[in-house]
Amino acid sequence: MVYKYTRIGVVADNLKIASDILRLCVTKFGFIHITDKSKNTDFNRIDLIVVIGGDGTMLHSMHEYSHLKIPFYGISTGNLGFLMNNFDTANCNEKDFVSILNNARQISIYPLLMEVTDIDNKKTKAIAFNEVSLLRQTHQTAHIEVSIENKIKIANLVSDGVMIATPAGSTAYNLSAGGPILPIEANLLALTPISPFRPRRWHGALLYYKTNVIFKIKNSAKRPVSAVADFFEVRNVKQVSVKALTRKKINLLFDKNQSFEDKITKEQFLID
Repeated sequence: MVYKYTRIGVVADNLKIASDILRLCVTKFGFIHITDKSKNTDFNRIDLIVVIGGDGTMLHSMHEYSHLKIPFYGISTGNLGFLMNNFDTANCNEKDFVSILNNARQISIYPLLMEVTDIDNKKTKAIAFNEVSLLRQTHQTAHIEVSIENKIKIANLVSDGVMIATPAGSTAYNLSAGGPILPIEANLLALTPISPFRPRRWHGALLYYKTNVIFKIKNSAKRPVSAVADFFEVRNVKQVSVKALTRKKINLLFDKNQSFEDKITKEQFLID
């Protein structure tokens, strides 16, 4: 059996089913278990990371190990797992898994770079693979100016907030806020308001993924706003710029017999 990937690391969440698959990968397939205690290990020779869990586990792993510039293959232990693959633990042997990995389809996604200036003029940068969200901090609605490529498009968005989602993140918070699901390979971003009051009939926009978006907080002392890149938060912001970080792409592997596109199509036609 010949692996296309010669040295494979594996990360898992704490659920029992994930632990069972982890044990299989380490004991039977010879994968390297990556834990918090192994962060100082030399990972230069690892050429693939298998992530066991849900989309959240994958998101944390991408943040933690994106600097290795190697692909990620997700094994779902939950119900949806848009970024993950279904895995038949009972019937999968090493030969089958070698074939799955060697023939997997590779898809590239680009994270967002969030650059924030807070009310004390402190500047902060952070990366988001899912979305950048601006959220009101108090009972007061946020008042936000929205500019696209340095041109003001909305002088005063009155809302609970606003977000920019990547295709990978479009099925998460963006979907809950009423934003569109984007095909994973679409060169688009979803600009989605969160509970908008004014403009009353504005439901968001689709933007080319290289678009530079700037948000300016109006009356930030009375109406404080926080900015969140995935799970990294900066509070009391006054300006936030967001753009795609094209030099830091992430490669995800999907089984050739499992389609991300099928998942998002199904999600769009679910009827409760």
